[in-house]
Amino acid sequence: MPARRMALTIGCLLCACAPTAARAQSAAEWQALQAAAASKSDKIMAEANTHKGLLAQYQVMRQAYVGDDSPAFRLIFAQYISWYQSFLGDYPAAMDSYSIGQPPLEDDSPSPLAGAGYVARPAVDAIAELARGYRIVLLNEAHNIPLTRSLSVQLLGRLRREGFNYFAAETLYEGDTALPSRGYPVDASGFYTREPVYAEIVRTALKLGFKVIAYEATSDAVGSDARETGQARNIEQRVFETDPQARLVVNAGYSHIVKSGAYLGGASMAEHLYKLTRIPMLSVEQTMLYPHPSGSADHPYYATVMQALRPKEPIVFVNAAGEPWSLRPGYDVSVFFPPVQMLHGRPTWLSLGGLRRPYRVSGDRCRRHFPCLVEARYSDEGADAIPADRMVLAQPPPMNTRSSIPVFGDYENVPSGDLYLRPGSYRLSLTTADGEVVGKKDIVVAGAPASSSGQP
Repeated sequence: MPARRMALTIGCLLCACAPTAARAQSAAEWQALQAAAASKSDKIMAEANTHKGLLAQYQVMRQAYVGDDSPAFRLIFAQYISWYQSFLGDYPAAMDSYSIGQPPLEDDSPSPLAGAGYVARPAVDAIAELARGYRIVLLNEAHNIPLTRSLSVQLLGRLRREGFNYFAAETLYEGDTALPSRGYPVDASGFYTREPVYAEIVRTALKLGFKVIAYEATSDAVGSDARETGQARNIEQRVFETDPQARLVVNAGYSHIVKSGAYLGGASMAEHLYKLTRIPMLSVEQTMLYPHPSGSADHPYYATVMQALRPKEPIVFVNAAGEPWSLRPGYDVSVFFPPVQMLHGRPTWLSLGGLRRPYRVSGDRCRRHFPCLVEARYSDEGADAIPADRMVLAQPPPMNTRSSIPVFGDYENVPSGDLYLRPGSYRLSLTTADGEVVGKKDIVVAGAPASSSGQP
C-alpha cells in the first residue's frame, strides 16, 4: 500500500480533529497546505528508507520533523514519525506524537453505566462468545497505537478454537508469497507489520493454522471509496470464492469496519464486503476508548468507567440478553482499554495478557554506542524476521521531549530497559544508528506461558 494513500486516509481524520489550525486561512488554503505537507512527508520517508537500518531511518525523519515547525507539516508528518516510533518499540512516544481525540458526538449511545443493565466483562472472553454466531469478525486498530493491537493477539487463539480459519490483514503486501511457508513477517511483508506487535499478530495467526490473506487495494483508482471497494472485492475473491464456508477474521484501520453510515464520501470496506457476500459480521471497535496522552482528549465515558471499575484488562459491556454495548452506530461492540501502566519506561500491556514477560537488557552491552537498537528474534526464525520485540536505549541528555520526538531511554547510570518476550529461545542483537552490530547473544526466557487465548 503506498505510504501516501495511508497518510491521506488518516489525514482526512486529522482535518476533522484539528480545525483550530486552519483559522488563519480558508479551508481550501488549509487543505492545500496539508497536501503539500503530505507530498513533502512522502519524499522525506522515501529518502529515509535509503538509509540502512530502522534506527538510521528514524533519525533522518526526526531531524526533518525538528527542522520544520509549520502547522500543516507537523500535523501530517507527526503520523509518519509516530509509525516509526511504534516500529522502534517506543510506544509512549508514538502515542504522544499523534493520537485522535474522542469528543462526545450526538449519536453516542448512553453510557454503559447509565442503568441499562450492562455488565463489564473481560473483552477476550466476551468477544469470543459473541463471535460464535458469525462467520466474519472485524477488528480495528489505530495504526500508530499498538495498544489497540494487543487484544487482537490474545483473541486469535480463541477465535481459532471457535472455527475461524482465515485471517486478513490490512497493508500486507501480496507480493510476499513466501509468508505462509516462512511462518513469520519480514520487512517486505507489509508496512505496519514492521511494528513488532502487528508482526506478532501475523506470526501467531500462521502458527495457529489460519490462512493469512493480503487484501489491500492495489489498483490505480483514486478516492477513498475506490480503496474500500477494492479491499472488499479482494477479500470476497481470495476468501469466499475460494472457500464458501470460510470463517474470517479481518484486521483493519479505524472506521474501515463500520457497517453503516457515511464514510469519507462513500461506503466503508465492511459495507462493500456485506454487499458482496451478504454474510453478517461482528464489528469490534478498538480505537475510541483508550487512554490518550492528555485526559482531555479521552471520551467522557472513558474516565467514568475507569474510575468506577478500575479494570486491569480490556473490557466490553454486555447485558443480560447477551447484547453488547457500542459507543456509536455501525459497530457491534466497543472495547475499553485500561490506563497504561509503565515499568522501566515501557508499557506493561506489552505482556499481551500474560503471553509475554519482561526480560531486562542493560545498555552495557551497547559498548558505549548510543542510541542503541536492541532486538530479540525467535531463535528458529531468520535474521530477516521482524523481531518479537525491540527498543532503543539512549544516554542522557534525555531525548524524550515532545519537541524533539523521543527515542526510548531509561536514564539510570547506564540506560537499560525491558523487552517483552514469550518464554523460549531468542537471538539478541544490539545495533548502532550506523547499522553496526555491536553485540549478539543467545538468550532464554524461562517459564511456561500463562494459559491464554493467544497461545499458538
